Amino acid sequence: MMTCILIIEDDVRVATSTERWLSMEGFEVKICHDSTQSMALLEQHNIDVILSDVRMPKVTGMELLPKIVAFDVNLPVILMTGHGDISMAVDAMEKGAYYFIEKPFEPEHLTQIINRAVEKRKLATENQRLKNQLSQVSGIESTLIGSSTVMNKLRKQLLMLAGFDASIIINGDTGTGKELVARCLHDYSARFEQPFVAINCGAIPENLLESELFGHEKGAFTGANQTRIGKLEYASNGTLFLDEVESMPMNFQVKLLRALQEKTIERVGSNKSISINPRIISATKVDLKALAEQGDFRLDLYYRLKVAELYLPKLQERLDDIPLLFQHFINIACQQYQLPEVKMTVENLVLLSKQTWPGNVRELANLAQQFAIANISGDIPLATLLTPGYVVDPEATVSGSGANNLLDQVSNFEEQLIRASMSKHQGSIKDIMTELQVSRRTLNIKMQRYNIQRNDYL
Repeated sequence: MMTCILIIEDDVRVATSTERWLSMEGFEVKICHDSTQSMALLEQHNIDVILSDVRMPKVTGMELLPKIVAFDVNLPVILMTGHGDISMAVDAMEKGAYYFIEKPFEPEHLTQIINRAVEKRKLATENQRLKNQLSQVSGIESTLIGSSTVMNKLRKQLLMLAGFDASIIINGDTGTGKELVARCLHDYSARFEQPFVAINCGAIPENLLESELFGHEKGAFTGANQTRIGKLEYASNGTLFLDEVESMPMNFQVKLLRALQEKTIERVGSNKSISINPRIISATKVDLKALAEQGDFRLDLYYRLKVAELYLPKLQERLDDIPLLFQHFINIACQQYQLPEVKMTVENLVLLSKQTWPGNVRELANLAQQFAIANISGDIPLATLLTPGYVVDPEATVSGSGANNLLDQVSNFEEQLIRASMSKHQGSIKDIMTELQVSRRTLNIKMQRYNIQRNDYL
């Protein structure tokens, strides 16, 4: 995209000659001879740099400057004057001008100034983009909680893919939050104001699936007392989330594939074609491609659904997030049931880190709810709520070897203490030193020993 420069100059001869030179230099140029019309032009066009005369009838360049700054503080303004006035130049700079150039000027000199101004503009725009993205990440962090490396990577991938209007497959074990991620993909996309429609393909009987997705006309079958809009039609211009897509019957997959390819459907009991345009997000807990290669899922549908793919980590792969997640779920439970605040102990956090979590985040959320309710009448040990299969066997710990010996257990406990404090204080070294009562040197040594990266918790 060409850099666009707006010249505000009442002298037609100067404006024309400057426009001719800048056009030869590869810039797109707009000219405004009447300074009172300049703000309207600024609103109509995407201007990168303004080149304005100072002394003009009606509205001078100095009077125009604060208006431009108010419109876009990052828009470089280069002021031109035929009167060498140092005090005016200083005043212009203080009011936000990028540069002050005297007439007559060397065209090459003007080009250099404009190129520097363009770089400044690009830098300011990029900084603003990063600020906006950080603001978005801040919002998404309140939904996809966790400061681990894998979660930071997932959020970045999600924000990138949300902007592409393409079909996505979310791959993850039960309880990893596939629907939550699908919802985030919708909320951070251009379709966020349109419906988000979720359907579990494994929970609907095969004979009702077609009616559920395509809809039906009144009287199409016994019990069809009124016309019903299907999920595909209702999610048009929005997002359709197909959970457990691997359980969709093979004979129905053909119908879905055709509907997605042709972007049309026919309700059950109707011959009328209806245009649809939903974004399809699918979720599966199995390797869908391997399933397709075995003949248990249509390969052509797999390729239609998978333009991009997201892999959700197991809870076991993000143990650093457990303290933050567990406290978050406790807070939700306390709000939901109007319970007093429940605080976690370090011993409980260490105990949580030793679990296998086959149910992933969903299991952790369930345990947090139980723990919050159980503590209404007093301090209930967390271990009592964990099923016997999950609790670490004390005898095996004592008699074992390797990571189960006393020294390793102490080190593991120490590491969990530091990581828990890191999560709690979001990487603030000063707060961590105060809480753990250690010196900066001691903390640095232990962070190096356990490979704890402060940036992962900021």
